[in-house]
Amino acid sequence: MTEVKKQLQVLALHGYYQSDVVFRGKIGSLRKAFKKEINFTFLRAPHKVPRDPSGKEAEEGAEAYGWWFNNKNSEFKATVSSPECVGLEESLRLVEKCFEEKGPFDGILGFSQGAAFSAILCAMQQQKLSPIRFNFAILISGFKSLCEPHSVFYNQQFSLPSLHIYGTTDQIIPTEMAEDLASLFTDATRLTHDGGDFIPSRKHLYNDFIQKMLTIKDDSANGSV
Repeated sequence: MTEVKKQLQVLALHGYYQSDVVFRGKIGSLRKAFKKEINFTFLRAPHKVPRDPSGKEAEEGAEAYGWWFNNKNSEFKATVSSPECVGLEESLRLVEKCFEEKGPFDGILGFSQGAAFSAILCAMQQQKLSPIRFNFAILISGFKSLCEPHSVFYNQQFSLPSLHIYGTTDQIIPTEMAEDLASLFTDATRLTHDGGDFIPSRKHLYNDFIQKMLTIKDDSANGSV
């Protein structure tokens, strides 16, 4: 009889100016490609983003949310430094509640600001600053937060296995920012695509890493590791 591998339980964190509903749709092809291997749980950030002054509507007409802001004016831009951060504590409490009520999770998948948040969660886990526990991270268009209070999260390297995917023509999250984040991870797999700030759906970009994480989970369940 062929042994059936257990699914990976993955918490998915959307990007800034998105929502859980929008993100679920954005990775629809990815969900379908890995429907046997991964069960995704989508979490909506706690902070509603004000309407864009340029008149830009939230994607697909949905309400827009973020994990934190650069200032008290509810503004955020990944490439802009800030002496403060507003809202991270509420996001941390939301994630911890999600782990408590819907976990455990094997890993976290984050996009853009969600990927930056995922990296902070990696740091907090390693520094024992949070009760949540997970075994890997998939960071798409990730970056190190330029909010000064977050600098404490980047003073050491992370041993957690990670997959970093980013575009070489990204105008929102420059390639060097994604590479700078990836350099903090000692067990990092880096893959690039020739596009911009989006979630690539090609299964082969993720497959080797996903299969490796499945094998580790199975070996752990069988007492092999």
